[in-house]
Amino acid sequence: MADRALPRHLGIIMDGNGRWAKKRGLPRSAGHAAGAKVFKTIVRYCSRIGLEYLTVYAFSTENWKRPHDEVMALMGLFKTYLRDALDNFLSENVKVRFLGDTSAFDPQLKDLIDEITRVSENRTGMVLNIALNYGGRAEIVRAVQLLATDVQKGQLLPENITESMISSHLYTAGQPDPDLIIRPSGENRISNFMLWQSAYAEYVVMDILWPDLTTEDLEHAFDLYAARSRRFGGI
Repeated sequence: MADRALPRHLGIIMDGNGRWAKKRGLPRSAGHAAGAKVFKTIVRYCSRIGLEYLTVYAFSTENWKRPHDEVMALMGLFKTYLRDALDNFLSENVKVRFLGDTSAFDPQLKDLIDEITRVSENRTGMVLNIALNYGGRAEIVRAVQLLATDVQKGQLLPENITESMISSHLYTAGQPDPDLIIRPSGENRISNFMLWQSAYAEYVVMDILWPDLTTEDLEHAFDLYAARSRRFGGI
């Protein structure tokens, strides 16, 4: 265990809350509440075992298409857990960042996002990226638009645009790409998550709904990751 290689950057597509609730005859909001508790457990565990970066996919740009009541319940849940994070993550030394277009949220949620970002800015432990109103394609479009503005101003020639320039204009600028991405729920899809950054990420799909995921399941994924040979296109 001690010599096992852990990923520097772990991504998790938190999936299966609705199905978890349906199996139990509960409203979908109950599944999201259960999933939020697992989120807290997993964040603390990853921080304590020494992961450097953790990115969780909490709310995608496509999730606005869900029923209005479910979306509003999720917004309320985000507020509850962000307020909780202001208190309970203080002792965890976790630096919190948000990936996505947060301008779409109501003022109260935006203020919480800004406050958590500010309060945790100087922490030196694990970086927790929470992807809210996030989509991988939208992120790449945003990066291209920023570079196009530099071209328009005459500050950059199109032929000089490089992969590293695009990376530096993504929400994850300055962070290593994810080494491992875990998807609970058994779905074999990327679902628009970190499309650019995950070019060489290892994937582990688990037939477990997110609210049922445990730290033991996480350790199993780490074991699978450590056993893989990562050649990055070489031999």
